[in-house]
Amino acid sequence: MKGNEAIGEAAIAAGCRYFFGYPITPQSELPEYLARRFPEVGGVYLQAESEVAAINMVYGAAATGARVLTSSSSPGISLKQEGISYAAGSELPCLIVNIMRGGPGLGGIQPAQSDYFQATKGGGHGDYKVIVLAPASVQELADMVGTGFDLADKYRNPAMILGDGFLGQMMEPVDFAGIKKSKIVEKTWAVGCKKGRERNVHTSLYLDPEELEKHNIKLAQKYELIAENETMAQEYLTEDAEIVVVAYGLVARICKAAVEKARSEGIRAGVFRPITLWPFPQKELRKAVAAARGVLAVEMSMGQMVEDVRLCLEGRLPVRFYGRAGGMAPTTQAVYEEIKKISLECKGVE
Repeated sequence: MKGNEAIGEAAIAAGCRYFFGYPITPQSELPEYLARRFPEVGGVYLQAESEVAAINMVYGAAATGARVLTSSSSPGISLKQEGISYAAGSELPCLIVNIMRGGPGLGGIQPAQSDYFQATKGGGHGDYKVIVLAPASVQELADMVGTGFDLADKYRNPAMILGDGFLGQMMEPVDFAGIKKSKIVEKTWAVGCKKGRERNVHTSLYLDPEELEKHNIKLAQKYELIAENETMAQEYLTEDAEIVVVAYGLVARICKAAVEKARSEGIRAGVFRPITLWPFPQKELRKAVAAARGVLAVEMSMGQMVEDVRLCLEGRLPVRFYGRAGGMAPTTQAVYEEIKKISLECKGVE
C-alpha cells in the first residue's frame, strides 16, 4: 500500500471513526482514502473549510472521548498549532499526522524533515509537549497509528506521527494482521450526558495566575513521566562502533546502507535511530555511543535534530552534521564519505 493509505486503514483498525482535515500535498491520499472507507465502517469523515477549522473539530470530538484523527503537511500543521496547544492545555488525546514537505513558507511539495523543531519543541504557544513518533517504513507508519492513539489516551495528550513525503507516497507491503489491537479504555473524563455525576468541562483558560501555574506544573510532571517511560529507539551495529550515525525516518535506512559500505571498508560504524523524537531517547543514545569516537547526525534539513543530539551528549563526543534540504535526500555514497572523513579525523589523518 501507499504510506498515506496505510495510515488510514490502520486508523480504522485502531478504532478511530472520526477524521477532520483538509487536503495538501503530499498527504492528500490519506483524507481521500478515509473519505471512501469511513462511510463503510460507520465513521465520520469531514473535510473542513480550513486547517484551523479542522483542528478545532478535533478538539470537540476528543472532548467527547472519541478516537479522532487529523492529518496535514507542513504549512497545514502550522495553521493547526493554536488548536494543538489548546488540546494539550485541555489534556485531550488525539492523533495528528504530518507528512512533511520542504519549506520554509510554501516551499515545495518534495519530502523533507524540516518540521522537527515544530513537532518536538511545542510548535504553538505555551509550555506543552506533543508525543512524536517517527516511522521509517510503510509498515511502521501503520504500526504507529495504534501506538499513537494508545499513548495519547494513556497520557491524555496529543500524539503526532512525523513522516516525510517519501513515506507518504511510497508503496511497500503492509501486514495488518500483525498490528497490535488497541485497547480502548473508558474515558470517565469525557463530556456527555451520563447521569449520576458532575459535568465534565474541558478548557485551557485559567484566568487566575496561581491556578494556571498549578496547571502548568501538572502538565510538566506528566511530560517528565512520559520522558521516563516512553522513549523508543533502534540500533544497528552500534556495539563496537567508533562512529555512530544518528538519523530518523527514511533517512535512517539510507544511513544503514552507508554504514554497511563503511563496514566493508573496515570502518566500524553503526546507526542509532530515534523512534520517539519527543521524548528524545537520551539514555539509549548515550549507551549506543559508549565505544564511539565520533557522531554524525544526518537529516533532510539544515540541522534540527542535531541540536538534541548535542544536548544529549553534552560535549562528550564531537558531533558532525550532514543535511540536504528543499526536497533533496542524502545519498548512501554521500553519507559514506562523511563517515570516512570522521574516521580519518579520529585517526589523526588529514
